[in-house]
Amino acid sequence: MRIAIDVSQVIYGTGVSVYTKELVKNLLHLDRHEEYVLCGYSFRRDNELRRFLSSIDVFCEKKVIKLPPSFFEFLWNRVHLVNFEFFFGRCDVYHSSDWAQAPSGAFKVTTVHDVPILYPDYSLAKVVNVFRRRLRWLQSEVDRIIVPSKATRTDLMKLGIDRGKIRVIPEGIGEDVVPASGAAKRLVRRKFNITKKFFLAVGTVPRKNIERVIDAFKKTKRDIDFQLVIVGGAPRAIKSDEDIIFTGFIDKSDLISLYSSSEALIYPSLYEGFGLPILEALKCGTRVVTSRIGALAELGRDHCVLVDPFSVESIRDGMLKVIGKKFNDDKIKNFLKRYSWERTARLTLRVYHEVQSN
Repeated sequence: MRIAIDVSQVIYGTGVSVYTKELVKNLLHLDRHEEYVLCGYSFRRDNELRRFLSSIDVFCEKKVIKLPPSFFEFLWNRVHLVNFEFFFGRCDVYHSSDWAQAPSGAFKVTTVHDVPILYPDYSLAKVVNVFRRRLRWLQSEVDRIIVPSKATRTDLMKLGIDRGKIRVIPEGIGEDVVPASGAAKRLVRRKFNITKKFFLAVGTVPRKNIERVIDAFKKTKRDIDFQLVIVGGAPRAIKSDEDIIFTGFIDKSDLISLYSSSEALIYPSLYEGFGLPILEALKCGTRVVTSRIGALAELGRDHCVLVDPFSVESIRDGMLKVIGKKFNDDKIKNFLKRYSWERTARLTLRVYHEVQSN
């Protein structure tokens, strides 16, 4: 069986990039029976895409086209012309990216990480519009849709997607996510001028709910003398001070050190398709405050402090509650064993094999 996977998005440093890299790497090490073709397109960053493909140490076919993603988004999502095979050759299974859905004679598989069309206020307008154009082809042509959570499956069903074609396959935790050493934790504190115990928040886009997190943190100052460290750049309306620190963009090693050093991750996002930071924080031995809605409640129900993300008071109470709350570490370790990229790849391979019964 010849399996073609669109890996165009590996170069963008997003959660989708991590998913694509880890899925491909684990599939190729797990499955030596099928024939894989890794495909991609980029105009200005095609060299980065080629470097990623050259880093793959398992033999497979690799194809890169020097054309912009906007070209394929127009060709495949809008006018829906020219089969995937015209550019990348014959395949039995075509696993598309979450950006463009090509027509194809193959068994069509795609991954939907979240459903921004249902939550337009929390997503970029460009992303919402791309999803809206692609939705037509998800409904009428795609054979199997992989989602990371039951909540995302429910969201797709609200849009008329047949439940029978959806497969829930959770994402995994990278092998590089382990508790940081004492030296690494001291270093990251100096790097970001962290002088007190601190809460950690990750991300500053609107759905991360950072304004309410800051308001809730300020209300804790009557009870505790903490800092709040926020990974990302400060929105224009928000100013940092000695107790509110914005890190800007950071690499993964610094993020792991911050997870490991913080008193708790504060993650009351308004909407997520999965919630990987919850797993990463727990893997680093850090407690978590997260939302009691959607995929985040699904993931954190038994191992996190759950709050109403629309209530500043609820988030504040969660911050204070998590400091002294005891969790069962053995149960958390057993819970985390469910989330490996190898398992993600194994379950995805099972979906590819559904072509044989189609």
